[in-house]
Amino acid sequence: MSAVFKGTSGGKDLTGGPQHSTIRYKTKNAMLGLKCWYIPYVKSRYYSDRFRPLLSYLFTEWKCNINCYYCYTWDNKVKGMTLETAKRSIDWLKTVGCRVLAIMGGEPLLRKGFILDVIKYGADSGFFVYLPTNGLLMDRDFIDRAGENRVAAINLAVDSIEEKPGLPKSFKKIEPQFKYLVKQRQRYGYIVFFNINITSKNIEDVKRLTEIAREHNIGTDYHINEMPIIEQSHYKFGDKGCWITDDYYREIDELVDWIIEKNRSGYPMVNSIEHINAMKGFVRHKAEPWSCRAGHNSLVIRTDGTLAPCFELYSSKKDWGRIFEPNFCQRELSLQKEECNPKCLSTCNFQVSHYYNSYSSGLEWVRKHFHFHRGFTPKGGCAETDTA
Repeated sequence: MSAVFKGTSGGKDLTGGPQHSTIRYKTKNAMLGLKCWYIPYVKSRYYSDRFRPLLSYLFTEWKCNINCYYCYTWDNKVKGMTLETAKRSIDWLKTVGCRVLAIMGGEPLLRKGFILDVIKYGADSGFFVYLPTNGLLMDRDFIDRAGENRVAAINLAVDSIEEKPGLPKSFKKIEPQFKYLVKQRQRYGYIVFFNINITSKNIEDVKRLTEIAREHNIGTDYHINEMPIIEQSHYKFGDKGCWITDDYYREIDELVDWIIEKNRSGYPMVNSIEHINAMKGFVRHKAEPWSCRAGHNSLVIRTDGTLAPCFELYSSKKDWGRIFEPNFCQRELSLQKEECNPKCLSTCNFQVSHYYNSYSSGLEWVRKHFHFHRGFTPKGGCAETDTA
C-alpha cells in the first residue's frame, strides 16, 4: 500500500498523498541542486581562471569507531575539528562561491551534537550539506534531528551484507536505522544513497547491495579500492587491504559490466558510466589520464583548518594554505597530478571533472537530483512512489 509521509521540508508541508509528496520531494531536491550545484558551476566557468571550489570536504574527524583494512584516511590520535573552525570554514567557503559541504571522517557521528550544529550552520548559510557515515552510531533521534536541521544528503557507507574480516561496514548491522532513514526522507526532504567500495573480498556483495538500494528507491555510489599514493605512517594493515590483484581482474570486469548494465536500465547512480568503465584499466595499472580539478574546483579542509587538494593528499607535507589563506599554485598542482593521476581514480573528483565539461553536463547533474528518488537515466527514467 502506498504510504503518505507527513512533515515539513524547509518549512514547507509535504502532505497531500504519495504522488504529490514525491513530486514535492523531487522538485525540492532539483531546486537545491540548481541553487547549490549549477549556479556556482556557471559562475566558476565564467571565472575560470580563479579558485572557485564547487565541492568542499570538511574533515571534522580523523577518528573512527571501526577498522576497515583498506582505509588509510583516519587516525585516532588526531584531534577533531572545533566548532569555531567548522563555522569559519563555512564562512570562508561562501566567500569563494562554494555551496556544497561534505562532512567527512573518520566517522563524523562520533560527536553527534557537534555534527548537528555543523549541519544547521551549513544549511542556514545556504549550503547543500552532505553527510557520509557508516551508520553504526546513527539512531532515530539523530536522523530526525539531522532532518530538522536540513541535511541535504546522507550517504551510508556499506561494503557487505554480513560483516567480513577487514570489512566491518555490513548492511545487516545497520538495517533497522537504514529503514527508518529511508522512511523519513520525504518528511525531511534529504537524499539517501549507498557508498560502496569495490574490493577483492566483496564482489557478490556489491551486486546484492545494488539490488537492495533499488528495492528501497535509493541511489548508489561506487569506489574501486585504491592503495595509498603517498606514505601514510598511521596505516598499519599493509597487504591486508583487500587490494585487487590480477587474480580478480576477470571478476572485476564482469562486475563493472553488470553495474553499467544496471546504470543504463535506470538504476540511479552517482557515477558516470565513463568512471565505472575506467575501473577495468585502473586495477590493471593502465588507467587512462583524466582531468582532475582538485585544488581548483574541489578541496579538502583538514581538522585544523589547513587545506589539501584531495583525500589522497591529506597527509601531504606540502603547504596548501589554510581557510581564508589558500595556497593552491596551479603549476605545482599540475606537476603533482602528473605523478598521482595514474594511481588514482577518485570517484568524487572524477565526477567533478566529468560534469564540468559542458553546461549541459552540469544540468545533467541537476536532473540527477530530481530523479534520484528512483530510476534516473540520462533520458528521464521512472518516478515511483514509496511503498510501505
